[in-house]
Amino acid sequence: MPNPYFQFKQFIIYHDQCSMKVTTDSCLFGAWAAKDMKTTGTPLHILDIGSGSGLLSLMLAQQIPGSIDGIELQESDYHQSVKNISASPFYNRMQVFNADTRSFSYPKKYDSIISNPPFYESDLKSSVKGKNIAHHDDGLKLNELIPLIEKLLQPEGAFYLLLPAKRQEDIQEIITASRLFINEIVFVRQTENHAPFRIILKGSFSNTGIATSEIVIKKKNFYTDAFIQLLQPYYLDKSF
Repeated sequence: MPNPYFQFKQFIIYHDQCSMKVTTDSCLFGAWAAKDMKTTGTPLHILDIGSGSGLLSLMLAQQIPGSIDGIELQESDYHQSVKNISASPFYNRMQVFNADTRSFSYPKKYDSIISNPPFYESDLKSSVKGKNIAHHDDGLKLNELIPLIEKLLQPEGAFYLLLPAKRQEDIQEIITASRLFINEIVFVRQTENHAPFRIILKGSFSNTGIATSEIVIKKKNFYTDAFIQLLQPYYLDKSF
């Protein structure tokens, strides 16, 4: 039986009632975004769109002292994320809304927006409704997400997305049609011998050009130094 929770150094994520579980790529994404936010200017207000179990929100809360709002459509994910957040040391700076992102009246604009949006808008669907919302277009589509970010992001703010590498052209086309720009793309590979399977995007209202880099997760069955450096603040030592 799979473990119903994932133990981090400063918090625990229970995910047995969530449609999507804790994954290596989502942990990498949260760690990379948190490090970038600390490096480029600590945001006061952060929004996590499609917050699921609360993983990304809690990873950011560990590093960023600002307030964090999450919004999650699925009730099971919402209730579990509330429990995860309530049991964490950061609960007094965090809140989660159980609502549809497209119709919700947001309380403010945000300095940073993060999202791990629906992955596959045209691929074979699961028989599980929750996974369809999390993975497919039964929930928020990319062409709905970008205008939402455009509406909610502060003029000097930044947004962060995790997507399958094969969605790169799709997201670039959608962002090009908006007032937003992609500032950085990180290609994520399982190993040096694999093609990128995920991309991390950072964007804003500023057209600074696109910087590119890559992160390899494992080399010869061991986590790479780059991966360990990013996840060291979060993972228990036995996880490496």
